[in-house]
Amino acid sequence: MKNLLSVSDLNENQIKKLILVAAEIKSGKQVSEHALKNKSLALLFEKPSLRTRASFELGITQLGGNCVYLNKDEIGMGTREPVKDIANVLDRWFDGIIARVFKHETLNLLAESCSIPIINALSDIEHPCQALSDMLTINEKLGDIKNRKIVFIGDGNNVAASLALCAAALGAHFVMCSPKHYKISESTWKVALDHAKQTGAQIEWNQDPSIAAENADVIYTDVWISMGDEDQSTQRIQDFEAYQVTPELINIANDQAIFMHDMPAHEGEEISQGLLYHPQSVVFDQAENRLHMQKAILSSLLK
Repeated sequence: MKNLLSVSDLNENQIKKLILVAAEIKSGKQVSEHALKNKSLALLFEKPSLRTRASFELGITQLGGNCVYLNKDEIGMGTREPVKDIANVLDRWFDGIIARVFKHETLNLLAESCSIPIINALSDIEHPCQALSDMLTINEKLGDIKNRKIVFIGDGNNVAASLALCAAALGAHFVMCSPKHYKISESTWKVALDHAKQTGAQIEWNQDPSIAAENADVIYTDVWISMGDEDQSTQRIQDFEAYQVTPELINIANDQAIFMHDMPAHEGEEISQGLLYHPQSVVFDQAENRLHMQKAILSSLLK
């Protein structure tokens, strides 16, 4: 694994290994404070972040490395300076780049122009670090992910896409529940279906949240209006009105089902009031596990 641009860059065994390593890091069984000794990483963030930035900066420090944070105004990728030129400069200074970008194509350009590893910290197409961290959380709470039913309710966004690819690689049952015009992109869906054929996973779409939630082990949702979609707010709120996750919807799932949300969350939109603190919610465990999984990713890419 040279880069992590997509979950599809990983096979089943690599994902399982990352889950194992992350769990060992979390439990203290694997001491890794020197994994990034004398290593320096650049954090290129075109979009703001709480969990992603903080967990990467903290993780790099805890692994013995250093990082430099650069926001969109300081970088100006593709506007102030071509992506290729930026990549060639940073390649001379750093041991890796963690990039949070508007367009996935920016990640591809960075990877093509650099000899150092590139990690996708979010693009318009995928959010692999989030999905891999979520697999750690599911494994931690429910055990083996194979055949577990994971239901994503809402917009077929970057998080949903990466979750579908993870579920397909690990042999899970993944249900995308959304209005017709908000499905996961056809290209990503095809990759997930292809992986599912090899692992025995089930990948399906359902328009009805109540039907989708039946026998679910995981109920997952995300914001209806992602960064960059603000001009569609009114239309999206109307289109997703029937897709709010509530305690009543969670009750349709298995008794031991967990509720997940990658945050930030908007009460009154994708979730009902107080749902983050529902007894079956594991959202803060998810947030914590970003740190441990990203340390496992960094260790694997840069050791």
